[in-house]
Amino acid sequence: MDSSHEAGQGGPLAGLRIVEFAGIGPGPFAAMLLADMGAELVRLDRPGGADPYSQNVVVRGRPTVTVDLKDAGDLAGTLALLERADALIEGFRPGVMERLGLGPEAVLARNPRLVYGRMTGWGQDGPLARSAGHDITYIAVTGALAAIGPAERPVPPLNLVGDYGGGSLYLVAGILAGLLSAGRTGRGQIVDAAICDGAASLMAMFSELASQGRWSDRREANLLDGGAPWYRTYACRDGLHVAIGPLEPQFYTLFRRLTGLDADPDFDRRDDPEMWPVLRRKLETLFAGRTRDEWCRLLEGTDACLAPVLALAEAADHPHLVARQTFVTVDGTTQPAPAPRFSGTPSAIRPPSGPLTLAEAIARWSGEGVFRS
Repeated sequence: MDSSHEAGQGGPLAGLRIVEFAGIGPGPFAAMLLADMGAELVRLDRPGGADPYSQNVVVRGRPTVTVDLKDAGDLAGTLALLERADALIEGFRPGVMERLGLGPEAVLARNPRLVYGRMTGWGQDGPLARSAGHDITYIAVTGALAAIGPAERPVPPLNLVGDYGGGSLYLVAGILAGLLSAGRTGRGQIVDAAICDGAASLMAMFSELASQGRWSDRREANLLDGGAPWYRTYACRDGLHVAIGPLEPQFYTLFRRLTGLDADPDFDRRDDPEMWPVLRRKLETLFAGRTRDEWCRLLEGTDACLAPVLALAEAADHPHLVARQTFVTVDGTTQPAPAPRFSGTPSAIRPPSGPLTLAEAIARWSGEGVFRS
């Protein structure tokens, strides 16, 4: 579906002003989410500092200002912009902003209401704080990576669990919580969003299960990690895959009835891990007998909980996602629409904005913002 998604000044965060110091990965994605929800962002980038991983979608909805933070004039202009802001996002290693003269102490002295969002992999302190890392290393130490993948070896789940799940989403939640606090108290604060902390938080349920002896450290040996025969993916006759997940007994009963497995007594023993290899082999044979589309015609949309495993190129054409306009096409690029959805102040992808000068960005924020009045 083509959409211009004209946003105007709407969205639940309309009037919120955020300065984003350009980075890669979770910082820009957090900024994208806030921009989609109506916040007005200015992205500060160094000369020639384009992000090779997010040239379009992830940097949507905000203009870029090129600044040399080692230049006295640009530094003074940046501080002037921050005086007018409600929040800041930066993703440098600990100490970099301080060396530039833009650390929390300097900035909060000039703007005590500012929420200072810091996005790092290891956090602002600890033995690894100043070490390099990436999503895969951050989730490795939290127990998350060890739990994901086939039995033979852990597999990185793209950068969804670390950068975006444990990083961006926790940074957004922290900034919004900080703004609520600043609105009550008049005082801003630092939000130390570390990917390792967020990824560990995402593992809360599994940490509890492990402490109770209800979670095995072996991959493909548990309920939700592909171990259970009725919660995993299967190859079909055409080489494509389906995912099944009839966890609840009533859904499992329906799944068995629709697939003809209700006549096989082995499937009565679904909660016996000793039977899982047998049931997996039987289900592999079952699903190999039809194409993915044939299985979807039989089971998709029922409480048997089956879905096709779609490639990215296919996902935008799935009927349910088309009906909900989950993907939109803007300027020839298909991309996810803003999420979540708001009934009264809808989010939107704002039209592209050309680059600004630092003076133009400061002039835009010359008046009192809604969140600072």
